[in-house]
Formats: sequence, structure tokens, C-alpha cells
Amino acid sequence: MSTQQQLQEHLYRIDGRGYGAYKDIAGKWHWENGTCLYVDHVQADPFASPSRLRVAVPWTRPGHLKGNPDRLRGASGYVGRLARQTTGKVQAKRGSGRSGQGYLDAGGQELLDRTAVVLGPGEIEIRLSLGLPAAGRRVLGRTASDLLQGMIQSLRETLAFSPSQWEQLRQWADVAEDQTVLRQRLKEAGLVAFVPDGARLPRKSGVSDLPLEPGKVIPFASPPSMRVTLSVPHRGEICGMGIPRGVTLIVGGGYHGKSTLLRALERGVYDHIPGDGRELVVTVASAVKVRAEDGRSVAGVDISPFIADLPAGQPTADFYTQEASGSTSQAANIMEALELGCELLLMDEDTSATNFLIRDARMQSLVHRDHEPITPFIDRVGELKDKGVSTIMVMGGSGDYFSVVDQVIRMNAYRVADVTAEAQEISERMPTGRARETRGEHWEFGQRVPLPGSINLRRRNRVRAEGRGLSTVLLGDETVELSGVEQLVDASQTRAVATIMAYAHQHYVDGRRSFGEVLDLVYLDWEQGGWECISPYRGHPGDLAWPRPHEVVAAFNRLRSLKTSKGFAPR
Repeated sequence: MSTQQQLQEHLYRIDGRGYGAYKDIAGKWHWENGTCLYVDHVQADPFASPSRLRVAVPWTRPGHLKGNPDRLRGASGYVGRLARQTTGKVQAKRGSGRSGQGYLDAGGQELLDRTAVVLGPGEIEIRLSLGLPAAGRRVLGRTASDLLQGMIQSLRETLAFSPSQWEQLRQWADVAEDQTVLRQRLKEAGLVAFVPDGARLPRKSGVSDLPLEPGKVIPFASPPSMRVTLSVPHRGEICGMGIPRGVTLIVGGGYHGKSTLLRALERGVYDHIPGDGRELVVTVASAVKVRAEDGRSVAGVDISPFIADLPAGQPTADFYTQEASGSTSQAANIMEALELGCELLLMDEDTSATNFLIRDARMQSLVHRDHEPITPFIDRVGELKDKGVSTIMVMGGSGDYFSVVDQVIRMNAYRVADVTAEAQEISERMPTGRARETRGEHWEFGQRVPLPGSINLRRRNRVRAEGRGLSTVLLGDETVELSGVEQLVDASQTRAVATIMAYAHQHYVDGRRSFGEVLDLVYLDWEQGGWECISPYRGHPGDLAWPRPHEVVAAFNRLRSLKTSKGFAPR
């Protein structure tokens, strides 16, 4: 059995040798009291990606976490942040390249299923990356020994848990379970979203997802006509604004909080950490934010409900393009969301194509319907509601929508009012003279089948499936741009998207299964075997976080090489 003392002796012995001497420390090393260090991958060079390590510390998992994945997710989020604080105090640049620099993927404001922390019944496993110290390309063995010893000692002390830390762990588990149950309560109550009274929706800045300080924010207060009370296991009854199924408009002046509310709703598909301010803002899990996305590719999407009879005769029931316009991209984004069972569309006029949203009476008079291929969203939104798809839309420029919505929420200096009756009265008193424009009243949501030959994972004779930052996936020779996929919230999700795309292509994309069927099988494998069965890093997939199937398929849809065939599975 390899011990802590033997690891120290070995590191001392290779001090000053070429960096390749580090490869001999790969494997399992035992500390006293049952702690273990696993060195799963040793970097080849001090300037290469850091080495991958796992530290397993004994513990007895509390009974309140047993058999409850939601509580485990919350507790793991808390433990990951504790461990990140601890390892951050030990790590520092100690030599050339990435020497001494580490990374523990503990996450941000969302509570996602992550691979960085595993709370087993008898041990906590912390998965991290660490640059092994070097001077130039020479091993700094003594420095490495001190670094590893100090890091493991700090983790052991932290994960012993003080009474207050045990209580915080329980609170994080409670808040994760409450949010999951709250999201389940939406359907029972006929709602698509819920915002609790007292929520703090504004963020610290445009580039920070941290909450604005309590003294600088107006707490959310629901309008009396939309106030509902929902019950959760730990906080009991919670009052707040319930947004019912149907078509909802969010209106108000510029900078009064319209987009802030919508942003909270689009993030409401995820749970949030205690203290975030949005931790009880929940949205139906299948909600998708859609926008115009000029220049994206589209592969075989039926956009004919919105766009037909293009001047060049290009078919829109099986639409392909390498450079979509604002209107065609937004139509494709909607139909792709519906293809995966989306129950709620979220839209903001600021990021939408104006001609896709509305054609007013004056424009209808100037440009005849026979010369306009676009059926505006205003004329389809009611049909979507009849098909079980709700819409929440931020609108500041067109009152024509008053005649097609079920409720109107007005934001005024971040204060919320239900102005549905007023909007309806205005709609009746001030008719616009606009004519409804539709073609083909009967339409369904089809299912596309990805063709395996159109997806190439290989680059220079090796598989390449990587996530780069929040908005880029590298798949084979292709770079997939995901900046228009606004519900990706963490770079670890993007890495997971790339990993899942490769796994799906290798195992289930066969030219017969639809995107939905492929992702169902992938996520079943994940549920049964964990990330280890999907990730190429069998012992250490330590920097991945759970993405929804919607974001994975969104990445497939933006592959410029993608080809699809038609399946059909009406809702």
C-alpha cells in the first residue's frame, strides 16, 4: 500500500529532475485516518492543463441526505464552496507555468448537479485540478510535497464540520428540496412561473451574477390579484406572484425592471443557492428563452408556421441555411424548442426581430399580405396557447399585443402591478385596425432525426469535443457558437454539452432516432451510471455540470455540418 510518507519520499527523490518524473506519482496514496489521494492524470508539462486529483475524506453521510438527490445536490453545492475556499488558501503560483495553481469547480449562483464533489455514504470525494510545481521544466518535488500535504490537511480539517457548518449544510439541502418541490407545485396550481414576495431580482452589475446588496434593491412584492400561496417542505407556505398558463406581457418604461424580471424567470429553470435573492423564483423546467440570432445555421427545421413562400422559392417546411436572418433564426429557435416539448416560451422584444413579432395596420396597408412571407408571432401566440405552450414576453413598444394576451404585468421602478383590465380597456377603446395574418391553421411540432454522417468528431486523428468558456463548443473541426443560447449559465455546463454531444453521437445517433429519443437515452445512462460512464475521464470528470437536453440539442442545431431527416411525432 502506497502511503503519505512514501509519496513525500518519492517527491523529495525526484526534486530537480525533468518534469516527466512526476508521472510516477499517478495512482492511489493513503493518508492516516482513512484519507486517500488519487492522482488520476499527471500533466506532461508545467504549461499544459493541470493534473487531475481526487481527495477522499471519510465521513458519515447524514440520514437527512439519504435517498434524496435534490438534497444531495444542495449539500454538495455547500461542500464544494467550503472546499474551494480551503484549497484556495493553500494554492498559489509556485514556479513556472501553472505551478501551484488549482481549480475546483464549485459553481456560481445556481445549484447544479456537478462532478466536483461526491457525497458518498462513507466518504466525501473532492475532485480538483492542480498544477504540479516546476522550475522551468524541472520538478520542484519538495514544493509539491508541501503543497499536497497542506492542501489535504486543510481539507480534512474543513470537512470535519463544525456545528454551524453542519447546520448550513442542512440549510443548503433544504433550499434545494424546497425549490424542486415548488417547481412541481406549478403544474398543480395551473402556473408556469412563481416569484416569491421579498425576492431580490437585480444583480450587482451587468457582468456580475451576484445579488445587489439588500439596502440598494427594492424587494419583490406581488400584485394582490396575482398573489398565490404555495407550500414547500421546509419553509412552509410561501406567498408570491403566480404567473398562470397562457400569454403574459411584461410592460413598462426603459430601465424599470422588465428584462430583470424576465432574466430571473429564464434562470428559474435552475435552483439557486441560499442568499442569492432568486432562490425561490421557479419556472417550469422546460421553459426556453428564444431570440433572433442572425447568422446561425439551421438544419431541416419546419419554420412554415411562421415563414412561407420565400421569394426565391426556398422551402420552409424543411429549411436549411448557413446564414439565418433575424426572423428565420427566431422562427427556427421556437420550432426547435417545441420539438423538445417546451411548455413555456420566454421572449424579449429587445432581442427579437421586429418584423417577426408584429406588422401593424399601416405596414399591412403598404405591404400587402401576398408579398410578405412572415406570419408574425402575434398571430400564432394564441394557437400556441391552444397547443399547451405558454408565452411570457417583455414588450415596451407595441400595444397591439394587448388584444391577444391573458395578463399584463407592468414594471414601474421595479414595482409590479397587474394592469390586465386596463390593457383590455385600452384595446377595446383604441382599436388598431390591424388584420390577423395566418396561413394554414393546422400545424404540428415534428421531430427531426440527426444524420450521423453529418457529424464529425475527429480532428487530426483524434476525437475533439471541448467546451471553451460559456459560449463555445469545439467539435471535431467545427467551432459551435452558443452565445444565443441564453440559459447556459456556467462554463462547466458547456464542457458537459460537448461531452454529451460526443457520447450521444458515438452511442445513439444512428439516423433513426430523433433528437429527443437520443437525449432520453443519454440521460438514462447518466442517471444509472453517473458522469463517469459519459466522460472520457473515467476516474475524474471533475469539471462538468448538468445541462438540460434543450441546451445540448441547441448545440447540435448550430453545427454547420448538421443534416437531418424528418420524423413526426405530433404533440
